[in-house]
Amino acid sequence: MAKVVFGIDVGGTTIKCGLFETKGSLLEKWEIVTRSENGGENILPDIAATIDAKLKLRGIDKKDVAGIGIGIPGPVRGGKVPVAVNLHWGETDVVKQLGKLTGLKVAAGNDANVAALGEQWKGGGEGHQNMIMVTLGTGVGGGIIVGGQIIEGAHGAGGELGHIHVDDNIKEPCNCGNHGCLEQVASATGIARLAREELAANPEEETSIRVDEVNAKVVFDGYKVGDAMAERVVNRFARYLGVAIGGIACVTDPEIIVIGGGVSKAGDPLIDVVGRYYRNMAFSACQVTPLVLAKLGNDAGIYGAAKLALDMQPA
Repeated sequence: MAKVVFGIDVGGTTIKCGLFETKGSLLEKWEIVTRSENGGENILPDIAATIDAKLKLRGIDKKDVAGIGIGIPGPVRGGKVPVAVNLHWGETDVVKQLGKLTGLKVAAGNDANVAALGEQWKGGGEGHQNMIMVTLGTGVGGGIIVGGQIIEGAHGAGGELGHIHVDDNIKEPCNCGNHGCLEQVASATGIARLAREELAANPEEETSIRVDEVNAKVVFDGYKVGDAMAERVVNRFARYLGVAIGGIACVTDPEIIVIGGGVSKAGDPLIDVVGRYYRNMAFSACQVTPLVLAKLGNDAGIYGAAKLALDMQPA
């Protein structure tokens, strides 16, 4: 019976690595540099090398390893990545290549989906088999879990929550090329965008939001002390997010909705205001679904990757 499993979370700058007991206890975590030069040709060999080194250091035999789970910043379908821009990858068969390099079983998924699986396993969604995870950072990501399984989709694009269309009036393109995406108004950069719009429209209004320091933290700090402009910004943001989550809930009927990412550091006030708009927008049967904060922070990816590997076979 396998004793340990590896969870790997690949980012554009660093690769987070975790060694877990198969029941979910984190034994050790570390990072290596993401060497994305030359088409990212070193990334998988570097991961294989750090895994082999860790096994040797700890005296663990490969027969005691359940496998390797890996989260990739790009669409993943059937273990293959058609493109991962941040890694400079073209089409890459991650499962086959990393399996060959390590001699271990490998499971791969989109990084945001994998992070959602981590929160469902050992974080804010623990104990629930049906969950929506929304990650509010520089962009908006997330994942949808139904019956304990990540919704990957036909093209590996399941759970691309940030690209739900929410505003017809935004003329600037989103990073995806479309216009009016949730990411443009509900990410950290999106909240700053809304705040700059309010500052421009109300230049004489007294506010704690300064034109030389416009970010999501400043906005929520103002909201918490009753700053009128900050309240308008937060309510606009919360309405957009409530509309999007309410729409997803109509399709998936989740048991719980988990909100993570840097913006979630605003804490309970964020949950309260988004929850208020969500309940106004959601289908009646879904209005009771609780919204909670994520618990695993930056470790969600390695936890979810480990769970992805464990789901391949009995531990």
